[in-house]
Amino acid sequence: MGETEYCRKKKVLFGIIQGATFKNLRVECTKRIVDLHFDGFGIGGLMIGEPPSLTQEMVNETNQVIPKKKVRYLMGCGYPEDIVEAVSLGVDLFDCVLPTRNGRTGMAFTSEGKIIVKSSKYSTADAPLDRRCNCYTCRHFSRAYLRHLFNANEALAGRLVSYHNIHFYINLMAKIRASIQKGNYRNFTKKVVKHFNFRD
Repeated sequence: MGETEYCRKKKVLFGIIQGATFKNLRVECTKRIVDLHFDGFGIGGLMIGEPPSLTQEMVNETNQVIPKKKVRYLMGCGYPEDIVEAVSLGVDLFDCVLPTRNGRTGMAFTSEGKIIVKSSKYSTADAPLDRRCNCYTCRHFSRAYLRHLFNANEALAGRLVSYHNIHFYINLMAKIRASIQKGNYRNFTKKVVKHFNFRD
C-alpha cells in the first residue's frame, strides 16, 4: 500500500515544520520533526508575503530532508502558479482560503486569468465567468448578472463565484495529476506560470 493510499485508509498525524526563511532553522526543525516518525509533514511558516523564489528555496531545502515516501503538505499555498511550482518540488497537499475568500469579494479564477466581476466593464457582459468552464455558475449566470448580485449585496453573489473558484481548483489539480502521469509536467508548469499571474 502506497503512502497516499495509506493516508486515505486511516486518520493520520502530521508534524508541522517551521523555521521561517532561515535555511539552517528549516533544516534543523525538519530533522527533529522527521525523527518523531509522523505519518506526513506540513511545511508551515511560508506563503505569508515572502518572495516566491524564497518560498521555493525553503520548500526545496525542507523536502531534501523529509523521507521520500512521506506525504508533504505546504500550508497556505493557494495561487495556481505557486501550486504548480510546489508540486514540481515534491509537495502533495495544499490548503488555502483564496478560492472562497476571493470569491466572496468578486474575484474569479478563470482560464483567461483573474476577473473582478464587480467591475463596471461587466455591467452588460453576457458571457459566463469562464467560457471554458462547465460549472453550475458558468452554465447558468452571466458576468453582468453576478455583478448585479454583488451591487445588490446579495449573499448569493459570493457563493456563486466561490463555487466557480473551487471548480477551477479541482480542475487544476486534475490537470496536474494528468500531466504527471503523461510525463509532461515540466511543460505544463511552464504554461501555467507563463499564463497565470493571479498574485497581482
